[in-house]
Amino acid sequence: MYDDTRQTEVETLITVRDARLHYRVGGALSAMVGGGGTVKAVDGVSFTLKRGESVGLLGESGCGKTSMGRLLVKLEEATAGELLFDGADIGALEGDDLRKFRTRAQLIFQNPFDSFNPRYTIRQSMVEPLTNARIASEEWEDRIIAALELVRLPEPQQYLDRYPHQLSGGQLQRVVMARALILQPDFVVADEPVSMLDVSVRAGVLNVFRDVRDRLGLTAIYISHDLALVRYVCERTIVMYLGRIMEDGPTEAIVRDPLHPYTQALVAAVPVPDPGQSHEPLPIGRGAPDPRNPPSGCVFRDRCPKAFDRCASEVPQVQQVGDRRLACHLFDPT
Repeated sequence: MYDDTRQTEVETLITVRDARLHYRVGGALSAMVGGGGTVKAVDGVSFTLKRGESVGLLGESGCGKTSMGRLLVKLEEATAGELLFDGADIGALEGDDLRKFRTRAQLIFQNPFDSFNPRYTIRQSMVEPLTNARIASEEWEDRIIAALELVRLPEPQQYLDRYPHQLSGGQLQRVVMARALILQPDFVVADEPVSMLDVSVRAGVLNVFRDVRDRLGLTAIYISHDLALVRYVCERTIVMYLGRIMEDGPTEAIVRDPLHPYTQALVAAVPVPDPGQSHEPLPIGRGAPDPRNPPSGCVFRDRCPKAFDRCASEVPQVQQVGDRRLACHLFDPT
C-alpha cells in the first residue's frame, strides 16, 4: 500500500548549479539539420527545488526544458555543472546507489503510446520497474493494483491482461503515471503528459496528477509549452529560452505581472475568453534562431522589442528581483 506520510519540513531536495548539456551535431543528423555544430540544450542553468514543491518548466519547443528534465532523472549526463539529489551528486551515482536513485526519481513520458512495449500486457509492463528495483515478487500484485487505484482507474484488475492498444489514450496515460508511481518516488518529472491526449480527457488526467502529487507530497517538475496548464498545476514557474533561464518565480505573479520580455510575450499569447477584452500578442519577431548559432549576449535579443546595445555584447546573469529571478539587463542596476 501507499504511504501518505512524507517529510513536511521545508528543505532542499534538488540543487542544480551551472548545469550544461551540449550536443555535438554530426554525421547523418548534421545533414538533416543543414550542417554540424554544437547545440547548447542546457546552458548554465541553476536553481533549487524544495521538498514537496511543484515547479513548471515553461518555454517554446527547443528551449531545453525536456533536456533539463532528463538531466534531473539521469537519462542524460551533464556536460558540466553539478546536480544534487538529497545532497548526492546525480552524475556520480552508480551501482546500488544508482538503483536506489531510480526508485526515488521517475519520469512520466509525453506520449503514452510510445511508453510501452506493444507485446507486453499492462501487468508485464508494470512488473518491469518492480523487478529492476528488486522488489519481492510476492508484493507485485498488491503494488500494481494499488498504483492503478491511485490514478483512479476503476476495477484495475480488468486492465492487467490487456495490451496497450486496447486502452484509450487517457487510460494509457494513467497507466504511465501509475508505473512511475509504483516505486513510491520522492520526485517526478512530468514531460508534457497531456499534450498527446484529446482535449476532452486532459482535465481528468491533470486532476489525477495534482491529487496524487498532493496526497504523496511529491516534488514535481511539470514540463510544458502551455502556460495555462502550468498555472493549473504548479506554484512556481521557470521560463526557459535556448537553454537558459529567463525568469523564475511564483506562477501567479508571473502570469499577472510578467517582467522578462520573453515571459511577457508568452503571457500575451494566451487566448482570453472575453471577446470584449483587448489582448494583442507582443511583436517578438521571427521564430527562435538556429540553436547551433545563438545570438551573442542575450540569446533572446534578436526577438526582443526592448533590446539595447548592451544586450548584444554581454550575457545577462540571473539575479534576484523581488520575488523573481531574472536574466535581463533591463533589471540590472549596473
